[in-house]
Amino acid sequence: MEKWWKERVVYQIYPRSFQDTNGDGIGDIQGIIRHLDVLSDLGIGIIWLSPVYPSPNADYGYDISDYYDINPEYGTMADMELLIKEADKRDIKIIMDLVINHTSDEHAWFQQSRDKNSPYRDYYIWRPGRDGKPPNNWTSFFAEDCWEYDDKSGEYYLHLFSKKQPDLNYYNPKVLEEVKNIMRFWLDKGISGFRCDVINVLYKTSLEDGRKRLALTGMEHYISQQGTHEILRSLRHDVLDHYDCFTVGETVFITPETAKDFCDSERRELDMLFSFEHMEADQFYVKWFKRKFNAERFGRTVSRWQNALEWNANYLENHDQPRSVSRFGDDGTYWSESAKMLGVLLLTLKGTPFIYQGQEIGMTNFDFTSLDQIKDVESHNVYRMAKRLHIPEKISWKMIKKTTRDNARTPMQWNDGPNAGFTTGKPWLPVNPNYTCINMESQIDNPDSIRNFYKTMIKLRAGSDVLKYGDFEALKIKKHLFAYKRRYGEQSLIIALNFSSRPQKFDYDGEVIISNYKTGFSGGVLKPYEAVIIKT
Repeated sequence: MEKWWKERVVYQIYPRSFQDTNGDGIGDIQGIIRHLDVLSDLGIGIIWLSPVYPSPNADYGYDISDYYDINPEYGTMADMELLIKEADKRDIKIIMDLVINHTSDEHAWFQQSRDKNSPYRDYYIWRPGRDGKPPNNWTSFFAEDCWEYDDKSGEYYLHLFSKKQPDLNYYNPKVLEEVKNIMRFWLDKGISGFRCDVINVLYKTSLEDGRKRLALTGMEHYISQQGTHEILRSLRHDVLDHYDCFTVGETVFITPETAKDFCDSERRELDMLFSFEHMEADQFYVKWFKRKFNAERFGRTVSRWQNALEWNANYLENHDQPRSVSRFGDDGTYWSESAKMLGVLLLTLKGTPFIYQGQEIGMTNFDFTSLDQIKDVESHNVYRMAKRLHIPEKISWKMIKKTTRDNARTPMQWNDGPNAGFTTGKPWLPVNPNYTCINMESQIDNPDSIRNFYKTMIKLRAGSDVLKYGDFEALKIKKHLFAYKRRYGEQSLIIALNFSSRPQKFDYDGEVIISNYKTGFSGGVLKPYEAVIIKT
């Protein structure tokens, strides 16, 4: 079925790092408004805005202290309303982050819940300890215990993430009603949907001890529980069905089979979801233990998800993931070619493409030299855990440097001026030193740039029923080669991608309509990191 959110391309903005207009070193909403024409020219139809709500910034916006206002660092509610209005003028929809597994510990609900007699007590999960220890043996996503003792309460509260992010209690029906009111508030403001943060961990079926694991002991009691499905169906029926909007869920530890329970259309829960399995093609079990990227492992995973779900949310990087060209491509010799190749992949898969800010100009990982340069709470927790486990410091630092979420959070590189044109003040995170050669201004009028290649690909997708609605069929999946076919009715396209610095043989029959090389595909051999689209 045709839906507007299937036909458009999404651009994720991490507001803190996008554009600062007042010189405080922090991006703001006016900065987003300033660049709407650039996004419109690129062909963007939807903006996903990472959290702009008030927050103490323990997890930079994902710890919300007020769902009904704007963080003063980013501007005012009037700025937000103007952004919605100006985006609409350019036919750009806006979706916002919906963070409802937890709040900030500075949220008024939580502060009141610390009083055992407060009506807000049951908004959170409070439990007495066991013989002076936490209520169970669970561990958190952020490499720490997930119970925090509160002196005022004399009990522990659950936090699956930072101790500054206490989990909400969905056994209390009032919590769900609060969430529905929050959603209506923003939808009535004119936004067009939500990206739902860690949405498949909302409901804790049990608080019993969990099976001990390398990571996330206790997960069997809260990952993708039936209670979460019931919550999502309630949100759909009572709120979302009354607006022309869509939802995309961030879902952890999910398989294609369990994913169907969240996003198959007849279940009326999510419209699509972000999976993580393809992002695990360069890791052992947890993301901190890296192994060499393997295109065959990656291609098989992508193909399985493409065929399993009615609709996919396709992405290669975001605010939680390192830069894709540094991870799956070559950010040195073949920087431009591999960035364009990854753009072809992203924009030719079945589903809605999600581009992360800076991806369209080939921004790379940062060459961090010290933990002092890193703000990410998860990275600091993992570094401390590695120290406790006596992992050699050299290995620990290599883990952090390669995988820290701050690789994607360095400021957007607009030009080759001071601080890459991001701010006139001191940026909250250091600017990548390669901004003098990798920046928007140098690419926007260069017909051979990564940015304009993305523009070409977005335009191609917009005009192609094959790329928007065609079936997916894997053709070749090898160590360095991934090729697949998209078919719609009598029309079909073949996409072939070389994930290596060595030529790869690929026989074809048809007309090459796109190559990421100026010289074009010839002789049945893909050049290093070449991507081609063939009309058959």
